[in-house]
Amino acid sequence: MLRRTVTGLALWAAMAGSLAAQDGQVWIQVEMLPTLGRAQLSAEGYSEQIPDDVGGFYMGSGWYAVTLGPYTSEEARAVRDNLIAEGVIPSDSVISDGAQFQQQFWPVASAGATVGASSENVTAADPVATEPPEPETFIPDETPQEAQASEAALSLGEKQQLQAALKWAGVYEGGIDGAFGPGTRAAMAAWQSQNGQNATGVLTARQRSELLGGFNAILDGLGMETVRDETAGIEIELPMGLLQQPVYEPPFARFDPQQEGGPQVLLISQPGDQNRLYGLYEIMQTLEIVPPEGARERGESAFVIEGQDAGIHSTTYAWLVDGQIKGFTLVWPAGDEDRRSRLVETMRASFRRLPGVLDPAASDPGEDQAVDLVSGLQVRKPRATATGFYVDAQGTVVTTAEAVGQCQEITLDEATTARVAVIDERLNLAVLQPQAELAPRAVASFLPGAPRIGAEVAVAGFPYGGALAQPALTFGTLADIRGLNGEDQVRRLDIATQAGDAGGPVLNEDGSVVGMLLPRESGAQVLPDNVSYALDAETIQSILAQAGVAPTTSQPVGIKAPEQLIRDAAGLTVLVSCW
Repeated sequence: MLRRTVTGLALWAAMAGSLAAQDGQVWIQVEMLPTLGRAQLSAEGYSEQIPDDVGGFYMGSGWYAVTLGPYTSEEARAVRDNLIAEGVIPSDSVISDGAQFQQQFWPVASAGATVGASSENVTAADPVATEPPEPETFIPDETPQEAQASEAALSLGEKQQLQAALKWAGVYEGGIDGAFGPGTRAAMAAWQSQNGQNATGVLTARQRSELLGGFNAILDGLGMETVRDETAGIEIELPMGLLQQPVYEPPFARFDPQQEGGPQVLLISQPGDQNRLYGLYEIMQTLEIVPPEGARERGESAFVIEGQDAGIHSTTYAWLVDGQIKGFTLVWPAGDEDRRSRLVETMRASFRRLPGVLDPAASDPGEDQAVDLVSGLQVRKPRATATGFYVDAQGTVVTTAEAVGQCQEITLDEATTARVAVIDERLNLAVLQPQAELAPRAVASFLPGAPRIGAEVAVAGFPYGGALAQPALTFGTLADIRGLNGEDQVRRLDIATQAGDAGGPVLNEDGSVVGMLLPRESGAQVLPDNVSYALDAETIQSILAQAGVAPTTSQPVGIKAPEQLIRDAAGLTVLVSCW
């Protein structure tokens, strides 16, 4: 909706209209628009400022005029000059004698009337005065030439929606590209014949309305409205019967659901270039409202993202035009595909770019900010996290089998997708290969032979998942080179670790790797908190060799200070996320 301040001059303009003489009356023609929907929206906006003076008339050839008046000629000039000076109406507004005005479409109760129509006086006692006529939407008849002119004014999205409607009607089998070629023309003619119309192959405004009315009937009950959001600089049709009013947290105008589990809409609006478009493409895929399963397509100036899981299906479109990135996201409950797909088509067809974008600096972080929120939206979280460490320069990672056994997707440091190359459930060991090129800052250097009992050791891990950017080090001692039952493939540690540390490297005093921390076993017997196990280095190297990975062994370099161990661990250790 148009939202401008109603000033004294605008109010004066409303009063001036009541004084206009019927002889020699004129109008201020403020806008000429090529479609009825846009003209009605414009008239509605002006009516919020000048309630009694706004009118709308069909001009022929598919054009519609939004007017103020009627006034006398002198009044019209004064009102026009004052409203232009205030910025309420466009500077190219003109004074018209109304000779070209035909049927009136605004106010809606006046549909079907013309400028010269007369009416009988109605007294207060007349029962007609107590029951005003039902508002009707005026859609004019058009000649074939007028139909061609109004069709040419349709946007690409509107043309694509017509093709989708023709396909729904069973008369069109071509692509939804907005190009009205022979196939589309034949489909239009077929639809006209089926509906008792002359088969011209060009739909009139009334025929388009009838076709789209049937096509969009599935959206009845959603409270569809044309939302003109001048803050975001976007006009679009939305199911406002299911949505709350927008909350602005750049780069989004967020329309939250009225009821829990209902649909949600984001309007995307920000200044930017191709790099920012690409950055937004990556950020959107980290959000909880964009499930990882679904098609993705990114071009030089636009992208589309589909995301679907058992609970929701989301669709995101974004376009870069003239240094502004605008688009939308629809989040819809799963299991209602017919309405969802129709709504996406309607939103895309109705999408209009208005002047302006959301100001990135205008958002107040307030008290609700959190590291796992982006503009008030929850970042997608992994099902579980664990620790791993690099064992070669290609980014091969060792972690526990338990950490990756039930994952749909595995990521390293939440950025690089990895696959399971080797898994040994008995040893609780997994070897991961990155799916993109990696260059680790450091790789494991394994200690040859058995470490010394009583030596100080440190475990590097991510006990808090991705909350910390760097691994934490926990210090302890090597209690035994075997398990409590004499197992010779594990080392027993006297150290208090946390669940997220499992899979992390166990470092000797000189920084060499003596093993991998194993998860604490759960069962009837509960060990003290300071008793942990590590899979020994020799066993890990044997599994790596079988996988074709050549592990590195260390040479004695002397005891390192804790600060140096922390620096070594930061380059060696990696967060493993299971999605």
